Amino acid sequence: MTKEIKIKNVRIGGKNSIVLIAGPCVIENEKHTKDHAKAIKDICKKQGFAFIFKSSYDKANRSSVSSYRGPGIDEGLEILAKIKKDLGVPILSDVHCRTELDKAKNVLDVIQIPAFLCRQTDFIIEVAKTKKAVNIKKGQFMAPWDVKNVIEKIECAGNKNIIITERGTTFGYNNLVSDLRSLQILSEYGYPVVYDATHSVQLPGGGGIASGGERRFVPGLSRAAIAMGCDGLFLEVHKNPDKAPCDGPNMIDLGILEKLLKDVRKIEGVVK
Repeated sequence: MTKEIKIKNVRIGGKNSIVLIAGPCVIENEKHTKDHAKAIKDICKKQGFAFIFKSSYDKANRSSVSSYRGPGIDEGLEILAKIKKDLGVPILSDVHCRTELDKAKNVLDVIQIPAFLCRQTDFIIEVAKTKKAVNIKKGQFMAPWDVKNVIEKIECAGNKNIIITERGTTFGYNNLVSDLRSLQILSEYGYPVVYDATHSVQLPGGGGIASGGERRFVPGLSRAAIAMGCDGLFLEVHKNPDKAPCDGPNMIDLGILEKLLKDVRKIEGVVK
């Protein structure tokens, strides 16, 4: 059994039920972001799920220099702070640079280490020093047992508030595959394990100047991950993913979220 991590009013790992980490890939504007956060919170409350809101103020790892990245750190954190205050939900966002941490740690409850940065030792240690909960996105290029080295970097800075997220493995050019054995291997390190179902169906750079995706596989992979016994589910959702400026092809429609969570809860009941 993994250890319990407490994030504000949310407990993940241990004997706790599945936690949902969800939101639009990137902040588009304040109203759009808050509307999504409220809608997801309402669904989670109805279905009995603890909820951490996720959206990015800056996506620094886009395919093209012309890709939409978000409003930036100052405006983005201001929007996330308002959502945190008004809706009373914990906030997770990815940070790409050590210089962002002084501002980000004042708003974020969980600092996410992007997959592409999960081997950057100095950056990881500085994130750990904030004493905030740290969500490690396992790199697409990394074996699950290599994550133990990342965990040790965080622990050496005196931080044991760690979450590990599986988000698929590189499978040839512009493609990812999910090896669900990874969830069991990662759980053996003792920290809560989350499955990122939406990034696991991404086709990185598959659109030439943007990533593609196969969102039709998200529900099935989500159900399979819960059957494997993970502690949380990470989903990027959008009211109109085909019109989203970032990661639209792999985000799910907000309209299917409640049905998916119902399925997840049934499977969790059988597993646990």
